[in-house]
Amino acid sequence: MIFDWDNTLIDSWSAIQDAQNHTLVAFDMRPWTMEETRQRVRGSMRETYPTLFGDKWEEAGKVFHSRFMERHLENMVPLPDAEDMLATLSEVGLYLAVVSNKKGDLLRTEVAHLNWSRYFSRVVGAQDAVRDKPSPEPVMLALDGSNIASRDDVWFVGDTDVDLECAVRAGCVPVLLRETAPEAKEFVDYPPVVHVSGCLTLSKVLQTL
Repeated sequence: MIFDWDNTLIDSWSAIQDAQNHTLVAFDMRPWTMEETRQRVRGSMRETYPTLFGDKWEEAGKVFHSRFMERHLENMVPLPDAEDMLATLSEVGLYLAVVSNKKGDLLRTEVAHLNWSRYFSRVVGAQDAVRDKPSPEPVMLALDGSNIASRDDVWFVGDTDVDLECAVRAGCVPVLLRETAPEAKEFVDYPPVVHVSGCLTLSKVLQTL
């Protein structure tokens, strides 16, 4: 199983909004509401910041990174039942990995801070592969050395359209993990095969297979 990180296993919206708005204000742009942050933060920085900040995107990325590093650990909260689920899946011998569009060094710092590195065989973040999600290349990197013969046997669990697209493009089973069910026309191009409302539900579904 491959998991997205932010808002799939941990709640990081407060930290993301704080760093994003700090960066926007630094470049004389309007800060975003939480709803806007949730809607607009999807792809990796190298995919989205050039559109947002133009030729100053790398400078903006450094501002974001600096602010985020100051505060992200204190604002990071595991989602309900996430660790219990990971422990259960690890105990039964499932191969577990993370594929996120959070920069790789930040991602691995957060995983280690929660003492969750023991659950994952690979933790792949933005800029670790040649391209980031929704490209399938981070998935290939996450599965490298796993001896998993078919990606049909791999569930990719995430909370956004980018995760579902990445799953489909990589040949994995796309799983939507979020409280609200998909709306009728929300995931037309890359629909989830499975929807679960939370980590506990996902754990129970897997135990029935």
